[in-house]
Amino acid sequence: MNVYNEADLIALLQSGDMEAYACIYNEYWTKLYAYVYNRLKIKEVTEEIIQDVFFSLWTRREELQLDHSLSAYLYSAVKYQMFNYIKADKVRKTYASSFARFDKAAEDNSSQEYIDCVDLANAVEKEVSRLPEKCQQVYRMSRHQHQSIQDIAATLNISHKTVENHLTKALKHLRLAFREYFWFL
Repeated sequence: MNVYNEADLIALLQSGDMEAYACIYNEYWTKLYAYVYNRLKIKEVTEEIIQDVFFSLWTRREELQLDHSLSAYLYSAVKYQMFNYIKADKVRKTYASSFARFDKAAEDNSSQEYIDCVDLANAVEKEVSRLPEKCQQVYRMSRHQHQSIQDIAATLNISHKTVENHLTKALKHLRLAFREYFWFL
């Protein structure tokens, strides 16, 4: 940098002179690194931002228009890269937080659900066993064996209406026995 003034260095850079680019890189890399690292405190991100700025400087060298000094241009470029990183990091953190809440809500509770289901089935069976024998038999044929009212009536040799009465009695008993449970749900 001492050999060239800034205007000459920029002109050489714009013409594709690798030596001019290396001179700018060597002059500003450490200063820009310190500037970014003091704000972000993340070594890898700082290095990535600096490399992105220097890569952009090289790839856009031909269209480079400087209103102020090269130093001001480079510091502005890393500042905007930092802002973009901070904004993207905020989005990533928000997404990660939302996903963590969603993932926690969608956790596999199948073991607990299975235990709850077995407990409920046992409680229902306990209440069914308190019913009169014929009522128990009709309920089990209807709900466990999935038989129709006509089939139950034919199997037990009782009327269709009697089967309906036994089922009505069983369901009413269960509704009363589990009213607090259903109210809680």
